[in-house]
Amino acid sequence: MDRIRIIGGNKLHGTIPISGAKNAALPLMIAALLTDETLILDNVPRLADVALLQRILGNHGVDIMAAGKRPGDHEYQGQTLHISAKNIIDTTAPYELVSKMRASFWVVAPLLARMHEAKVSLPGGCAIGTRPVDLLIMALEKLGAEISIDGGYVIAKAPGGLKGATIEFPKVTVSGTHVALMAATLAKGSTIISNAACEPEIADVADCLNKMGAKITGAGTPRILIEGVAKLHGARHTVLPDRIETGTYAMAVAMTGGEVQLSGARPELLQAALDVLAQAGATITPNNDGIKVSRNGAGISPVTVTTAPFPGFPTDLQAQLMALMTRAKGASHITETIFENRFMHVQELARFGAKISLDGETATIDGVSQLRGAPVMATDLRASVSLVIAALAAEGETMVNRIYHLDRGFERLEEKLSACGATIERISG
Repeated sequence: MDRIRIIGGNKLHGTIPISGAKNAALPLMIAALLTDETLILDNVPRLADVALLQRILGNHGVDIMAAGKRPGDHEYQGQTLHISAKNIIDTTAPYELVSKMRASFWVVAPLLARMHEAKVSLPGGCAIGTRPVDLLIMALEKLGAEISIDGGYVIAKAPGGLKGATIEFPKVTVSGTHVALMAATLAKGSTIISNAACEPEIADVADCLNKMGAKITGAGTPRILIEGVAKLHGARHTVLPDRIETGTYAMAVAMTGGEVQLSGARPELLQAALDVLAQAGATITPNNDGIKVSRNGAGISPVTVTTAPFPGFPTDLQAQLMALMTRAKGASHITETIFENRFMHVQELARFGAKISLDGETATIDGVSQLRGAPVMATDLRASVSLVIAALAAEGETMVNRIYHLDRGFERLEEKLSACGATIERISG
């Protein structure tokens, strides 16, 4: 099992290229099931989750070609995938594949829309709470699907195809919005999704679907209108930059001090998080190549933050912010409203000497003047990178174990950080 070894105390200086967004790349790859023509996706990040989804799609008979590097590509340029679902040979997504990644459950929508049937394993547990699929099933039933659950599998049928409908989500759901959006593109008639999630990744997927011939308006707002079409065609689309990776590195710079250019980042994708970083004492400067983040001389100021759906402060940056606040001058308060069980990093941060107390869904962080390196263990994707942020500023050596969580969502993390002066290395075995 690989580990990451970090010696803290170095300021970060340099440029970090921002990769394509994992949370857009996965549904974009799944959307390729909606057409028998080739979908070409540029700027796809090289991540464990992307490789796993390639295997899952391959199981349905999808051919995927990853184009090699081109002259002039820089080393972190995302890969280009040519995805062809010309012949879907199997509409079953088995447990052993779906259980490894929740997003793979979403294949139910395009399979049902195009093939009028799907048998997809329920996704199983997740470290950060239950995250049920009931709202996804509700959306498909509204579109006319007949759904039963048998032996841990969702069996969905739409013998005459799906039909447009009004889908009102009782609470904002990113996965539910993705599923409803994909399914409705090939439904007969028009569909309205109300109380839709507004995340930029949903607008990115809708943008790609429109290039494929879908008729979608309002994506990125709470009300999305889809006019169903009979068929979608191939297209080419570039995955938008990863706002969570952007926010993570911005918090790392705020933690260590220094100055880093986040190349390719788009500030409008995470304005709430950038505003919080500015309150904490970082200087945020958008420019033609992305965002420059610096903290020189000023200490870290405490903040009070509540996570919220986009455009609020993202739950996926909560752990990273908590790591940063362990060194603030005073008490910070972070309230998590999206997922239960999303404070599993607290015990691990305490191993560095952080002072954090929990009261229900609110964490109070009393800043300390110095963290000390320690052996720690990653518990989920975003929590694991909060340990890296703490380690970059901690005195002495930190060993981060179980980093396969990191590889799911951060492309070449240790290379990007070491290029900016961090003492960080991956230890294999």
